[in-house]
Amino acid sequence: MAHLTAQQAAISTAPLNSHIFLEGPAGSGKTTTGVARLQHLLESGVPANTILVLVPQRTLAFPYLEAIRQPDLPPGGEVDIITIGGLAQRIITLFWPIIALPAGFRHPQKPPIFLTLETAQYYMASLIRPLLEQGYFESVKIHRNRLISQIIDNLNKASAVGIPYDQIGQRLKSAWIGDPAQKTIYDQAQECAIAFRRHCLENNLLDFSLKLEVFTKHLWKSFLVRKYLTQRYRHLIYDNIEEDVPIAHDTVREWLPEFETALLIYDSGGGFRSFLGADPLSAASLRESCDESVLFSGSHVMPPALSEFRISLTNTIQSKKALSLSSEALSSFTIEHHRFYPEMEHWVCSIVADLVRTQNVSPDEIVILSPFLSDSLRFSLMNRLNEYEIPSWSHRPSRSLRDEPATSCMITLAKLAHPQWKMPLSRFDLRCALMQSIAGLDLIRADLLAKITYKETKPEEGLSSFDRIQPAMQERITYWAGERFEQLRSWLAAYQRDAEIEPDIFFSKLFGEILSQPGFGFYNNLDAATVAAKLIESAKNFRRSIPKNRPPCGNIYIPMIEEGILAAQYLISWESAPRQAVFIAPAYTYLMSNRPVSYQFWLDIGNLGWWQRINQPLTQPYVLSRRWNENTVWTDAHEFQANQESLSRLVSGLLQRCKKHVFLCTAAINEQGSEERSPLLHAIQRVLRHTYALREAEDGV
Repeated sequence: MAHLTAQQAAISTAPLNSHIFLEGPAGSGKTTTGVARLQHLLESGVPANTILVLVPQRTLAFPYLEAIRQPDLPPGGEVDIITIGGLAQRIITLFWPIIALPAGFRHPQKPPIFLTLETAQYYMASLIRPLLEQGYFESVKIHRNRLISQIIDNLNKASAVGIPYDQIGQRLKSAWIGDPAQKTIYDQAQECAIAFRRHCLENNLLDFSLKLEVFTKHLWKSFLVRKYLTQRYRHLIYDNIEEDVPIAHDTVREWLPEFETALLIYDSGGGFRSFLGADPLSAASLRESCDESVLFSGSHVMPPALSEFRISLTNTIQSKKALSLSSEALSSFTIEHHRFYPEMEHWVCSIVADLVRTQNVSPDEIVILSPFLSDSLRFSLMNRLNEYEIPSWSHRPSRSLRDEPATSCMITLAKLAHPQWKMPLSRFDLRCALMQSIAGLDLIRADLLAKITYKETKPEEGLSSFDRIQPAMQERITYWAGERFEQLRSWLAAYQRDAEIEPDIFFSKLFGEILSQPGFGFYNNLDAATVAAKLIESAKNFRRSIPKNRPPCGNIYIPMIEEGILAAQYLISWESAPRQAVFIAPAYTYLMSNRPVSYQFWLDIGNLGWWQRINQPLTQPYVLSRRWNENTVWTDAHEFQANQESLSRLVSGLLQRCKKHVFLCTAAINEQGSEERSPLLHAIQRVLRHTYALREAEDGV
């Protein structure tokens, strides 16, 4: 067990009849206390299967998962560490026979089918495709996949707040005062949401929104279900409650009296998932339901100098009295200005290299953050760090599986293995797949192989043998590369002689039998293996979501991935992350990993993305919340205030997770080639101007 302060130890060893609300800023030791409490319960003889650990997002469960994997914990049972959505899915599965008919499902005698974000997008796309052809959403200038995800997001927010799903459009329209045509867009989005819900009920499909509604409106109100839950779980640890949705808070509030012990942990500066429905005010109201409230202060992470900078910066953003910075606070951050974006990227990577090589800083103590992480920025940073021989990894929740080179490789090989699908395959696709699949194969030789061995006009013939290539060209390609190519071609040919299998099984065989073997591109390549695992899990989830007793669904699944649907959350992306590597991510993604580091790099602080809410023409997170008065319209003043509060919360959360130093990087010309001056940059400049003006005045005196 980690070393605990007296206050942490007192809470972790509190009597087994206590209900404690623990509050404090990030870095004050709250989660450490929660983990210690879990360990104490287990060591005190509490059966593991009577303990429930709730978290709002699965990535926030890692400290507890690591704790129960320790070999010195008492044996017996297993602690349930899940989200409210995971709990709902378990209970729905268990009590489906008694709840399916009352909940409105058309085929209660058949089992439920749970949808991921990916499979929900697939079904939504199939429903709205005819409507799009009729002219729906003509004025909305966003990609179709974003449009689909926002309709799904509307349903999720409504269920998380408790708004009837058929009133989403009316709520959005009542707050709108702009172009009247936008109200038509809201009506169309409402029509799509209703059609999707109807389709789910007719086919026993449960997306996240329907899971929550079935659980809270039907199962939780059932005496039988509540009796089962209250007898099964006797001890509760609920961490990061400020990041959870109001409907989860309502459930826990009613459930609390039934627990023998409860520890609720609240981050006083949190609420980063408000755009997904998180409600810190709703979470804070749970304080009244606990017997004892404990406040942690200070930080075990952030040094006093950075704390001073944090307070001054957030005060400035919130238009409060500016605070002058001490010399120590000024030395806790560095502002670096460059004219062009590539110059800034090069400087950042050179400083990272200096920290790692000269100052012996572990790469995992460094994060590089930006408001958004484009493919070009991600590639550029990782490529530059690779030149310095510094490992790095990145995570972007909105990144589609299609955008991963390893995915493109496996999909191309799947098309080659299934000519009956009659899917288009270009020489460019094949060239890229060969480069990915054969280790050490360069662009020129891959292009020659693709050009010689594959005929786009006769895709049914597949790949021709390397042995049929003229000897001079074989020597140019090299026999080593030809041998690997022939192994790959033979594997695909052997597969075609057997019956077609499901896509997830095909991808698993492809990875295990050929791509991960020595001499091939995925061998000892953890990044490619992670992508392959995500693709296999995605295909498996898709197979489980469509009707049984039908042919293999590869010819349906592959086009869905190629359309670029948003990927679901895969824990393997976090679990398999390199232990000693620089983390590159959007700022909010890093915050939700809840991991402090020694050095942070904030890229392009002049970018409005640090402050401005992303454009979502079909939804509005603030209007679809309990805090919004339905009789009020959303104005520019509301938008400005919401952005200011979001920026203040963001910079505060980042600085609270920094142990030593933060580098603030600006570029006069941003990634898109235009000039920007964000409120974040202005706030930093005001802090510095105030500090130096005060010093000059003091020197003058």
